[in-house]
Amino acid sequence: MTAAPPGPSTARVARWIIAHVWRNRAYVLAFVGMATLGNLLVVAIPWLTGAAFDEVLSAGTDRSRIGVLVLAILGAVLLRGAASLVASGAMEVLAQRLERDARAEFYGVLLHKNLVFHQRQRVGDLMARTTDDVRLLDPMMSPGMAHLFNAFACILLSLFFIGRIEPELLVAPLLFTGGLLVGTRLHARRFNPIASALRRQNGLLNAEVVEALSGIELTKWSGQEEQEARRIQLQAERCRDLMISQGAAQARYLPPLFLGLCLTLAFLHGALRASQGALSVGSFVAYMGLMTTFRGPTQLLLSAVTVIQEGFAGARRVLTVLDEEATGEDKAAGHRARIRGELVFDQVSFSHGGRPILKNVSFRAAPGETVAIVGQAGAGKSTLARLINRTYDVEGGRILIDGCDVRDWALDSLRTGIAVVEQEILLLSDTLHANIGFGLEQQDPHPIQEAARLAQAHGFITGFREGYDTVIGERGVTLSGGQRQRVALARALAVDPAVLILDDATSAVDSATEEQIQRAMREGSRGRTTVLITHRLSQIRRADRIVLLMGGEVHDQGTHDELLGRCDIYRRIFNTSAPREAPALAAGGGGA
Repeated sequence: MTAAPPGPSTARVARWIIAHVWRNRAYVLAFVGMATLGNLLVVAIPWLTGAAFDEVLSAGTDRSRIGVLVLAILGAVLLRGAASLVASGAMEVLAQRLERDARAEFYGVLLHKNLVFHQRQRVGDLMARTTDDVRLLDPMMSPGMAHLFNAFACILLSLFFIGRIEPELLVAPLLFTGGLLVGTRLHARRFNPIASALRRQNGLLNAEVVEALSGIELTKWSGQEEQEARRIQLQAERCRDLMISQGAAQARYLPPLFLGLCLTLAFLHGALRASQGALSVGSFVAYMGLMTTFRGPTQLLLSAVTVIQEGFAGARRVLTVLDEEATGEDKAAGHRARIRGELVFDQVSFSHGGRPILKNVSFRAAPGETVAIVGQAGAGKSTLARLINRTYDVEGGRILIDGCDVRDWALDSLRTGIAVVEQEILLLSDTLHANIGFGLEQQDPHPIQEAARLAQAHGFITGFREGYDTVIGERGVTLSGGQRQRVALARALAVDPAVLILDDATSAVDSATEEQIQRAMREGSRGRTTVLITHRLSQIRRADRIVLLMGGEVHDQGTHDELLGRCDIYRRIFNTSAPREAPALAAGGGGA
């Protein structure tokens, strides 16, 4: 027995799809009505043809009746075409809306997943789910579900009309219908795990490609082009093998062969009944005409099952992400206020992957104060900063902003008052104006340019031919490292945050530019609480409070002079770094 594909159950997937489809119930009803009418006319045509044969062969028949039947057949053909056109249009709109709504829901959920989730995921796989897997919902509906409905509607109506001719003639079509259902079920059971495996493999292939392109510089520097090409080729070959397996499964679809046998049986049975005088020639013609209508459903079901299984496999991968339990969820009725900037860490503990990162960390910053977090690599400095805006949630203790636990704030209200600038700069492939104004509801030029001046970015921006309308390329590749950091700093300052977190944010800036930025920030930081994570003594010594982390714990805290006088570890850090930063320290005016 084939194992069930990983992820949500088929029933859960079906409920999710139906919920989306039913939002557009008018199109559902239009399709069902027009498709039913179209299939009724399909089976009515052989019925009318048989009646016309009987009229032609009857002695003394009024020829006008034959004309009426011919016109009826012509009308049925034309009306069936019109009904099919309307049904196809309704289903196509339904399919497009399902794909659009599902993609919007998926992308919206992705945006609200916390960073822990995104750190576990491969970007390429998420892209495959957003694009390829969601796209399969369209053909699943049109032609998939449309073919499925048309196939069963045609079969049921054909059985009804055959029963009206003579109930005994139902033997062959009922035998075929049973075989068709069994054969289709077996095909679906074979095809489903292959379709699910192919979707997973497609996600892996996309993930490998994205990682290869993201690390193209490393690949070229290391001369690993051939190795990377082989790695991608291996994933592509696995996709190819699964697609071949799909084709092999489709080739083993037996109902077309069974249909040929049943048509032969139906012909012999009908001919026997006609020779016995139980059937007229017209009834025999109508019977065989109705039997031939089974050819369409036989092929339609193969196509329908294929695209429906692929659609369900894609939907299951989408739902796997949608249904994943979120951590650090927002409180709809959380605290909302303009942040003043009082920051308190109260016995805060945090671990990642079972490894303790922070242990009982406590310190306080009044509004407008600058707190520098100092420590060796791996001491938990960046993690501490990410707890403030709830990128992660504390596991022990609490963090208070303006006296309110950050977990009790509404996330949007909390994060609009906090800006973060990290060492790894993320910029959009857009204009400098759009990048700096990213967090603003209205991107007016004045606050954007003021923020750029404050971050010492206005000078080099106006040096570009297009100025603030200069498109900087993906991840800001057209800018130098220092320029990218100043643009990121300007983006943070543009929203006028009450709390500013600088995580080694001036690492790529030369000493002269750094001093300009620090001077400008001091002038513009009145009333702004700043959390500074850096190794630069020229920045650390100006902090109102310095927190020294060792092994995830607060080893000591105080001002620069206090720690230099009493803390051996801080004094050792200062004495080690001071010679390297002598010019910056001298430019800053004094030192210890």
